[in-house]
Amino acid sequence: MKVRLYEIFTSLEGEGTLCGTKTLFVRLAGCPFTCFYCDTKEALPLESGQEYDLQDACKLIDKHLQGNTYKVNFTGGEPLTQHEATAALAKHIQSKNIPTYLESSCFDAKKFAHVLPYIDYVKIELKTPDSKFVDAGHYSTLLENALHCLGLAIASKKPTYIKMVVSSKTELKQFEDLVAKIFKIAKPKDLKGFIIQPTHGTSEPNLQQLFSLYDAVYPHYGDVRVVPQLHKLMGAP
Repeated sequence: MKVRLYEIFTSLEGEGTLCGTKTLFVRLAGCPFTCFYCDTKEALPLESGQEYDLQDACKLIDKHLQGNTYKVNFTGGEPLTQHEATAALAKHIQSKNIPTYLESSCFDAKKFAHVLPYIDYVKIELKTPDSKFVDAGHYSTLLENALHCLGLAIASKKPTYIKMVVSSKTELKQFEDLVAKIFKIAKPKDLKGFIIQPTHGTSEPNLQQLFSLYDAVYPHYGDVRVVPQLHKLMGAP
């Protein structure tokens, strides 16, 4: 098996419920989507990065592991574009008794189901239509897959949280509709967090808009948080 990796590095987790933890990031190359706020555009081409045999990739990850690493984060790009390799690498990390963490838009429920047994923490990033994630004709299909993945993660009893990136372009009604769909699947007790993440450096939402989006989630999930990207504020990778 081959895997294409863009980069491997240790930093502080800058997003979500495990923000601030020392983390090894394994960034897989390739993403077919077009979110306008993407901050890793260099890793989007399927031919970016470098190709490795799986065994060599595992050795490279081992070489980069530092002491007291809290978890290994599989990110991208979009790690489900190489779902078999992602699963194999995560299985290798689990054999070392280090928690694994998947950061994904969860665009394909079958690929997600293949990876899920080897993941300890799941972050499901649900995209709003204004993200330009995909064209309008395909958005509903990909959203259906992401919601299916949410159900699979909850059924697996894995710690799961929602992340939604918002910008000044985010429309409140569309956001509210998506939140309603989420909580038709998830009960508050099923989630370890719900993070509203404002864009950084492009189309940033103002405080009043963030209040409105927060208020849309709060009746469903009282522990909702608005959390910017910590690593951006620190100037960390």
